[in-house]
Amino acid sequence: MLRVSEIKLPLDHGPEALKSTLLKKLRLSAKDLKDFTVFKRGVDARKKSAIQYVYIVDAEVADEAAVLRRGDSHVMRAPNLEYPGAVRAPATPFLPPVVIGAGPCGLFAALILAQAGYRPIILERGKAVRERTKDTWGLWRKSVLNPESNVQFGEGGAGTFSDGKLYSQIKDPRHLGRKVLTEFVKAGAPEDILTEAHPHIGTFRLVTMVESLRETIEALGGEYRFQSRVVDIELDDARRVRGVALANGERIATNHAVLAPGHSARDVFQMLYDRGVDVEAKPFSIGFRIEHPQSIIDKARYGKTIPKLGAAEYRLVHHAANGRSVYSFCMCPGGTVVAATSEEGRVATNGMSQYSRNERNANAGIVVGITPEDYPEHVLAGIDLQRKWESRAFEAGGRTYKAPGQRVGDFLAKRPSTELGAVTPSYRPGVHLTDLSECLPDYAIEAIREAIPAFGRQIPGFAMDDAMLTGVETRTSSPIRIKRGADFQSPNTRGLYPAGEGAGFAGGILSAGVDGIKVAEAVARAIADQATTATKAGPPG
Repeated sequence: MLRVSEIKLPLDHGPEALKSTLLKKLRLSAKDLKDFTVFKRGVDARKKSAIQYVYIVDAEVADEAAVLRRGDSHVMRAPNLEYPGAVRAPATPFLPPVVIGAGPCGLFAALILAQAGYRPIILERGKAVRERTKDTWGLWRKSVLNPESNVQFGEGGAGTFSDGKLYSQIKDPRHLGRKVLTEFVKAGAPEDILTEAHPHIGTFRLVTMVESLRETIEALGGEYRFQSRVVDIELDDARRVRGVALANGERIATNHAVLAPGHSARDVFQMLYDRGVDVEAKPFSIGFRIEHPQSIIDKARYGKTIPKLGAAEYRLVHHAANGRSVYSFCMCPGGTVVAATSEEGRVATNGMSQYSRNERNANAGIVVGITPEDYPEHVLAGIDLQRKWESRAFEAGGRTYKAPGQRVGDFLAKRPSTELGAVTPSYRPGVHLTDLSECLPDYAIEAIREAIPAFGRQIPGFAMDDAMLTGVETRTSSPIRIKRGADFQSPNTRGLYPAGEGAGFAGGILSAGVDGIKVAEAVARAIADQATTATKAGPPG
């Protein structure tokens, strides 16, 4: 099989155009092309007058060697995308591994372990996804927060209430991302996520997919336990995992615990720190959400709205004079800004959209990078910083879980907003107009004020007076990293496998799923190796 890239065709190309262009590129006659499939399809919109699809195609030809000898840099052998599976569970008895957290990382760790016969126990502090959805809407519609069941906590993790982006810039030489996408399709995702260059699913579809994946895991012997918050990791004298303790007093014996708690499990981070697990502070970002009419973004990207291309996206970066980097984060075309707090008396925002991406506004985080040098007090000081500004946002929003908001024109002019303009904010339970300069550190405000006009020079209309800023965006990634070695275990706590975004090893649904697969494979190898060693040693005595 050959992989052929950089096949460009107009948006209105006919059904035979791809095949004929492929034959020309390969310099083959139709009889020498046995079959072909689209691997990826992207869009080249650099010239708005001639927007094109860009295809990567896998082709089966009569004589691969002859084609490769021509030396075209856009033609190579296609890699094997089949996932080989983890090491199978041993026949001898073993304690089932525990997976802490049922977000994308924990979900795929559990799936791989279940497929290999390890019967994992999945511990999720929140509720099953349907019940969780009701609780989440309780905050959005009634300003009632459930600290254990919300945008951050519950089956599916934070990714469930998002745009459902399924692409990443991680290095993936084993093509584990393909395994993630394939399992999503089996669970009900549209098949185009396998071929689109920037696939997404949206919240409503993610809910049903998460349920389907749970049913698969359970059918393979896995066990889910919801509303099961882990409060301690039990260790022996050699700091090896021997079990986990739950908030309800229950203890579950295990020698292998996958720790995939998500980036907002602050109590878990504190527990690990108190238990002496190796953790370190890491960089993350803070900022606001910005909303524009989606039509402005479509026009900037495509020249006009083009229905077959859907709502347009953007990605922006600005290096400010004060040394800070400002960038767009988690851009949600045709989406909404959502309440994403998990703690009482605090406000945090995120972005979400459905598969259709047909809401009126586009939104994105406009965030400023910060480093442990900004919070040097102790390892967990990044959490203190997040809480400080989330509490400030709660106060500025009127102490009702409304978010503080400000028109861009007023923000740039350094005056409070008193009325809305052409852009109606989508955040629920509502926006309280104010002065956002009190809701982030001065260095962040300064950098964002410089960045927005710079972004306006790249996207006409981005700095429009009536664009809407909503605060605050503080949960961009975990403020800590739970250290792990080449064997994916904590260096000083054997049997503990930090994983995913909360542990500092992923950022987004796809990369978290890939990390979950890697960690599950490591757990499977460890259990199988222990069984082999025990068998060779023979019975005691």
